[in-house]
Amino acid sequence: MRLPGGCASKCVVEAFSRRIFGSYFHVWGRRRCNTAAFMPEAAGFGVVSHRSALQEFSVSSSENFWAAVARQRLSWISPFHTVQDCDLSRGKIQWFVGGKLNVSVNCLDRHVHTCPERVALIWERDEPGSEVKVTYRQLLEMTCRVGNLLRRRGVKRGDCVTIYMPPCPLAVASMLACARIGAAHNVVFAGFSAEALAGRIRDAQSSTIITVNQGIRGGKVTELKKTVDVAVQSCPTVRQVFVAMRTENPVVMTARDVAMEEEMLKENVVCEPAAMDSEDVLFLLYTSGSTGKPKGLVHTQAGYLLYAALTHRYVFSYHDGDVFGCVADIGWITGHSYSVYGPLANGGTTVLFESTPIYPDPGRYWEMVQRLKINQFYGAPTAIRLLLKYGDQWVHKYDRSSLKTLGSVGEPINTEAWEWYHSVVGDGRCPVVDTWWQTETGGICIAPRPSDPDAEIVPGMAMRPFFGIKPVLMDTEGEVVTSNNTSGALCIAQPWPGMARTIHNDHQRYFETYCQPYPGYFFTGDGAYRSKEGYYQITGRLDDVINVSGHRIGTAEIEDVVNQCSAVAESAVIGYSHDIKGQGVYAFVVLKKSVEIQEADLSRQLNDMVSKKIAKYACPDCIQFVQRLPKTRSGKIMRRVLRKVVECELNGLGDLSTLDDPAAVQEIIQGHRDLLSKQKPR
Repeated sequence: MRLPGGCASKCVVEAFSRRIFGSYFHVWGRRRCNTAAFMPEAAGFGVVSHRSALQEFSVSSSENFWAAVARQRLSWISPFHTVQDCDLSRGKIQWFVGGKLNVSVNCLDRHVHTCPERVALIWERDEPGSEVKVTYRQLLEMTCRVGNLLRRRGVKRGDCVTIYMPPCPLAVASMLACARIGAAHNVVFAGFSAEALAGRIRDAQSSTIITVNQGIRGGKVTELKKTVDVAVQSCPTVRQVFVAMRTENPVVMTARDVAMEEEMLKENVVCEPAAMDSEDVLFLLYTSGSTGKPKGLVHTQAGYLLYAALTHRYVFSYHDGDVFGCVADIGWITGHSYSVYGPLANGGTTVLFESTPIYPDPGRYWEMVQRLKINQFYGAPTAIRLLLKYGDQWVHKYDRSSLKTLGSVGEPINTEAWEWYHSVVGDGRCPVVDTWWQTETGGICIAPRPSDPDAEIVPGMAMRPFFGIKPVLMDTEGEVVTSNNTSGALCIAQPWPGMARTIHNDHQRYFETYCQPYPGYFFTGDGAYRSKEGYYQITGRLDDVINVSGHRIGTAEIEDVVNQCSAVAESAVIGYSHDIKGQGVYAFVVLKKSVEIQEADLSRQLNDMVSKKIAKYACPDCIQFVQRLPKTRSGKIMRRVLRKVVECELNGLGDLSTLDDPAAVQEIIQGHRDLLSKQKPR
């Protein structure tokens, strides 16, 4: 069935939706606990033409598509009166205007009504075999206690609560409690330094922090409460810190600290949910940009939740009763969308992974798959490449027959890792979905699925746009590239509900970053190749952002720290190809003339500074000390030349006519050779 793009008849749209989505396309509150709601089989996606027709309809009749899905997939307190009010040329994004709902009700209450004892969370703690299971009823009660505690302690609707915790049920309950009472949350990755944490607290203007005494990861203890204590010294807005106990080790409590679990026991297990407007802020999440200051991206209520739930269900072919294993930390958008909001909105069972892929040995993931009977596994290429090097025996040691879908996230996956993931981990029977998306997009935008089960999947390619997503490639003149078998800047031609609305307190930066480069289009910052078949392959960042093990970090952020060293005159940081991490960090450093220090000692000092001010993953893998940097006559550092030198592509240095001092390049080439002879970038 094919509908014309101009069809606006509500009854026709809903009839089409029911035909495509099948007999289980019903309001969540009315569905039974064991139904296969909203599954590919029920949806009629077993035939490619159905998926293709729905994709075409979702793009050509975007408002009709999203209106029908939103009415059926979310529980509303008040219905929306306007599907969307968007203008990409002005950076204006609004969806489901006039509607009211509560995200925590959509993630918890409606499932408690139908299947309260279904497992919502499996907390895979650091030590194998010590998992903790939390039902929907238990998670709702925990969330209500936290919500009531926050309210009693003065957290109001519109406040922003910073959460600095490892993946655990209380962290999820804290996120949902914020959503329940109308506060926004700002989850900060628990590996960030005190200074990085403080910057995010200050920008979010948080008065409340939630943390734990200590974290445990890979058998190592991290002092999270002590990190918070240091951070809040430069955060005058903070008036209280809730401290939960992850370990039995006591911590020093100050006047501002609150013993969280002790206070939660005083609270009622019923917490009245706030009626939130569709466009009220749900959370802030900070991500790196090409300039030094991280961006506090803002995601709102209804559109984000709908998109996370829809992509979770369809990209991974998630069925009710499956166990979904996303091993991303909750401090990243992947953890938000596919460890928390997407699975819980779908009434799923989701795994919270606290450990590392090689603790206590390289079989950790696959032992967990066997023990928890995980059906969908969603991990990063960095981890896959790492485990590949340990050999097949660690995979074959465990039963992985429960696996049905393998996912890849964070960066493009190389062909060798894809093949190993598919043939060894998945025994050649599990589709590998290489997903492309960003913090900015809220959820997966391009992936091989949904599609016909027998449809082609090309190794290392994200391939197909999700429903409602219209990708385009732009050339250097800012024109749309219409042909296939070509590359360009990846943009998205029309809004979708899951996209970030703005940058906190800096909408101008949002507009300049995403909407101004190609007016009328959303600029992703990535380059892409479109094959002759029309499939998309991501080729990497177009700006000065490095993707280290799936973590985006701006080169300017690292340079800013390096340049704070009293011995450093200036620096230039680039990314380079790394066998394990995808990209490594390579720093070129110019010292002040009066400096007398051993390079090895200074390298350790610079790495220590970056570790403390940003995070360990941002530390340079290689530091090359140089006399000068290659610059244009106007003083701009020629970073493309530095990249070519590090990648040993000396025949592709390109036009050097604007170079101020050609001798600088030859000095850097020779210095790089000398460095390689002494050490390999790790």
